[in-house]
Amino acid sequence: MSTDVLIPAPVALSLLGAGLSLLAHRHLRLQRVIGVTTLGAVLAVAVALLLQVRDDGTAVTYLGDWPAPFGITLVVDLFSAIMLTISSSMLLAVFVYAMGSPAPDDRKRFFHPVYLVLSAGVSASFVTGDLFNLFVAFEIMLIASYVLVTLGGTRDQVRTGMTYVVINLVASALFVAGLALTYAATGTVNMAQLAQRLDELPTGITTALGLLFVVVFGIKAAIFPLFFWLPDSYPAAPTPITAIFAGLLTKVGVYAIIRTQTLLFPSDGPSTLLLWIAGLTMLVGVLGAIAQSDMKRILSFHIVSQIGYMIFGLALFSVAGIAGAIFYIVHHIVVKTGLFLVAGMVEVSAGSAAIKRVGGLLHKAPVVAVLFAVPALSLAGMPPFSGFVAKLSLVEAGVGLEQWTIVAVSLLVSALTLFSMTKIWGGIFWGTPQGPALPAEGPARVPAAMIGATAAVAAMSIAIALAAGPIVDLATDAGESLVDRDGYVAAVLPEGTTP
Repeated sequence: MSTDVLIPAPVALSLLGAGLSLLAHRHLRLQRVIGVTTLGAVLAVAVALLLQVRDDGTAVTYLGDWPAPFGITLVVDLFSAIMLTISSSMLLAVFVYAMGSPAPDDRKRFFHPVYLVLSAGVSASFVTGDLFNLFVAFEIMLIASYVLVTLGGTRDQVRTGMTYVVINLVASALFVAGLALTYAATGTVNMAQLAQRLDELPTGITTALGLLFVVVFGIKAAIFPLFFWLPDSYPAAPTPITAIFAGLLTKVGVYAIIRTQTLLFPSDGPSTLLLWIAGLTMLVGVLGAIAQSDMKRILSFHIVSQIGYMIFGLALFSVAGIAGAIFYIVHHIVVKTGLFLVAGMVEVSAGSAAIKRVGGLLHKAPVVAVLFAVPALSLAGMPPFSGFVAKLSLVEAGVGLEQWTIVAVSLLVSALTLFSMTKIWGGIFWGTPQGPALPAEGPARVPAAMIGATAAVAAMSIAIALAAGPIVDLATDAGESLVDRDGYVAAVLPEGTTP
């Protein structure tokens, strides 16, 4: 199938599905069929694009047949194809999980169409070829997330949701300011053309614009010191929403950082600023996790900590480092989504995710315990799981460039991550309750859809470890294309385009 049809299809299908789901708001089963069908089709398109880009190189389509840089350009290179594929698979898995999660039917009727709008925003973020439409894609995604994070309207959701909304509105305002300044300085927002024109600007202006976009996307990615909104905002939302936010939304911010820093603001060697940001993000996140006594809050701080590893790979500005960051993103999206899905199963089984109130789930709900152990060991970087391969890739890249400090920090944080995972295991699955315990009749039954979706995500984590070689090769090819900007520019801009 032509790329002119495939590239915009994930966005178009998601929006079409959202409209149909809204029309069917009185028929919950029909909404479920529409949602699964839509997200399944989006995943199929994403896989087709990945295979096509792997074989043929960067794919480009011009909406309305207006060539770049005059019209709207959609671009899918290997990096964006990988992100589109892994995000689509998680969106589908979490949707199936949500079908079985205990929630009032009236809440689910609103959840389904808004969730598909979120899918459209995520997809658009990965395929857009200019900064303005990246802003539009972010806003589509964020508007949907504002509804989802407060869906249910509890006091805690509204309180933490307001923080989430305000912080992201500030980030959006800074994004608009960055767009305006970039256009004023270069006369374009097309990323391929910006890659040419930013090189012609004075170094001070380029550096200022680069820092501004690091702040904008850093807020959305929750890097140090811009992460403070995340640990309170995510745990209060319903589990399916928390899972997709934790696994995916911050990675869209990381994607934007990697895309803009490699294409628009490249470095000839390791970036000292980004290395500091990476190290502090890792350390502060894992120390925050250790200090918590609730499973969801521990996992929320680990979102922050693990973002540091991705920035670590980018900060090296080498093929090996960026390839390691891409592999780490793939691993982390799957693992973190799985961990939050397990947290939801713990809440269903025990009525709480607070470590002091739950204990002994290993014997009372062994399936839940197994489904926790797989992603937890992977997150900590234990062999032979995917996290070990991801961290090893980054460590090797850091050692190759003699960045000993950040390598030491990454190893320390990995050990502390294992400690915090054993804290959850010892308290919730192995220990005995120190407060109100499980009801006498035993744990509540976890719906089959929740178990099936979580098992599928755990299986995907294992599959990533088993297929680590081909995935690393794919990530390396993606890293090479990111470091070599000329290939992206040549694919997007027609011959003869004035720089």
